[in-house]
Amino acid sequence: MDAAVWDATVFTKNRERLLAGEVATKFLAAVVGQARGPNLLSDEHFSVDGTLIEAWASMKSFKPKDDGGGPPGPGRNGERDFRGEKRSNRTHASTTDPQAKLYRKANGQSSRMAFMGHMLMENRNGLVVGAMVTQATGTAEREAALKLVDGLEAKGRVTLGADKAYDARDFVRDLRTRKVTPHVARNQQITEDGTLRRSRAIDGRTTRHPGYAISLRIRKRIEEVFGWKTTGGLRKTRHKGTDRVDWVFTLTVAAYNLVRLPKLMAAA
Repeated sequence: MDAAVWDATVFTKNRERLLAGEVATKFLAAVVGQARGPNLLSDEHFSVDGTLIEAWASMKSFKPKDDGGGPPGPGRNGERDFRGEKRSNRTHASTTDPQAKLYRKANGQSSRMAFMGHMLMENRNGLVVGAMVTQATGTAEREAALKLVDGLEAKGRVTLGADKAYDARDFVRDLRTRKVTPHVARNQQITEDGTLRRSRAIDGRTTRHPGYAISLRIRKRIEEVFGWKTTGGLRKTRHKGTDRVDWVFTLTVAAYNLVRLPKLMAAA
């Protein structure tokens, strides 16, 4: 108790070491390895999904890239009127966290500064076997899904369940090239003129198999993991930059696995 307290830079230096050594990713892999021994993991059936992580940056920090930028108004937290102003990631960036992107999840929802977290879940017990954080873009979910699938290094054909956001012709083609059967929900929507928009990427070759319906039902379990955003402090991250948010996100899903493993092992 009488020893001198270490300098605050000890935390900073060790955090940088953890990031550079990809310790969070290796820790998740070790946790997944514990589940593999008792045969708790599926080697054939998986699900993928993404979730928004609100960045530690306000809309006031989203300023034109060619603008030196002072405060929006009098004082450190002055008011600013955004009405009528056109803003996009191409012309603007956050001065607080330049890697955060302005993103809107769906029509009718508000835009916000965010990152996107992605998870790959095995379908036997709903354990996370892969996780990563990317910048929030319209194609990030599909691009991340391909990287997570590649990380499986599967020896045989596997299935991948996903929601309708993944129903894109290029993505389905890339999965089939990797010998992955795309159990993707069909994106069928009523357009403004009242016609039904039908998916052309997912057809009877996939939907006629009973396993397709099973994958669509089980893939919804990944939402249970997303509920841990609050536990991991990821409703609104307190970290800046993709690497640091990825670190916390990966440790959070590893904690989710650790909490579930004792009961699964006892049952096995």
